[in-house]
Amino acid sequence: MVAVPTDMSVSFRGMREEDLPAVLVCERAGYGSPWSEGIFRDCLRVRYTCLVAETRDMIVGHGIMSVAVGECHLLNLCVHPLFQRLGIGRRMLRRLLALARREEADSAFLEVRMSNAGAIRLYRSEGFDEIGLRKGYYPSADADPSRREDALMMGRAL
Repeated sequence: MVAVPTDMSVSFRGMREEDLPAVLVCERAGYGSPWSEGIFRDCLRVRYTCLVAETRDMIVGHGIMSVAVGECHLLNLCVHPLFQRLGIGRRMLRRLLALARREEADSAFLEVRMSNAGAIRLYRSEGFDEIGLRKGYYPSADADPSRREDALMMGRAL
């Protein structure tokens, strides 16, 4: 059980390997098909932009982005369910896009589960448009290998 801290000021910083246990708690709470520790380690190893959102007491979210050849790809944006709808995801998204601009990216792309209406609303409100559909992109939330979920592909200019 996660206790919601009373001090809700949130700061962002680069993810470190020692953050991974707390990052995995958020990831597993937030997603039915969470990333593995190995995927996070690989993202750190190849030096993707990896951020955490933290209160004074704990890590409450994380974001992973790759930037190459003028494009950024948002790979993972997660806020622990107890801390959603407080603007943390929006602030994380804006921070990642600002970092992408600093690395001279001029466009941003992402995939989002078709069932994730809250995330789709967030991305649309931040200027992302639908650019395509990836059929069967995500594993089903119940990990049934015979069922997969489509991903909405979204993009925007920076």
